[in-house]
Amino acid sequence: MADIAELKKRKVPLNLAIVHVDPDAFIANFLGWLEITAFITAQQAGEAHVPAGGETPKLSPQQLRKGGVHDVGNDAIFAFCMTAAMKADKAAVDRVETALVESMGKEFPGSFGLWHFHARIDAPVTLEDFVGQAGKKMLLGDIPPPPLRAKENWNTGLRFFEKARKSNFVHEIMYPLANWTRTRWTETLEKGVAFLQHIEDNVPVLRGVLDDPRNDQPFIANALLNLAPAVDMELTEEYQGFLRSLARRG
Repeated sequence: MADIAELKKRKVPLNLAIVHVDPDAFIANFLGWLEITAFITAQQAGEAHVPAGGETPKLSPQQLRKGGVHDVGNDAIFAFCMTAAMKADKAAVDRVETALVESMGKEFPGSFGLWHFHARIDAPVTLEDFVGQAGKKMLLGDIPPPPLRAKENWNTGLRFFEKARKSNFVHEIMYPLANWTRTRWTETLEKGVAFLQHIEDNVPVLRGVLDDPRNDQPFIANALLNLAPAVDMELTEEYQGFLRSLARRG
């Protein structure tokens, strides 16, 4: 269908903007993504038909306030903020926010998602709360002290991994997350093994995890699964099985 082809066409530049943390490309392609997803959703509900000219309809100010449009916006903004956080690129997030406020107002689609990366949430409850608060620290360059660093990196990796799997931009988040995971644990191997639990057991495990050269979802799942004991984190048998299944390739 032409609309599905248009969906793919509009998603590709947004994908690249998220992977490469390119605020200008994200700004340029964000509204088009909201338009095509809103149009396809309306079509599926029998509320819209392809215009005579074949062009995707623009969104009115009223339509921009709809819950479904905000859900799509939150998902895209969250993905961008997550990859920006992994690069500690607060300027990129600020640029996106400024541009979207100027073009759509303070309550722009995605503003609630962005709130999680700005707000002080003393008692996080939702996955979004945890990801946003971790991302906020990363954007500000707030690095935990060495004794706490590996455990915090593990927790952040877990939350980002869970959030990525729920996103329309799962692949665009996973590759940077795998790079980030490898970098953080390489730093631990080089400088922070003294702060790991049961060093004699877990350092060989860490080396084994890092021996995998591929930066993908199985690498992250394997790292989370096998390095949990090194930071004194307990996983349920069910969750261990879940990660084990994701760590398999082929």
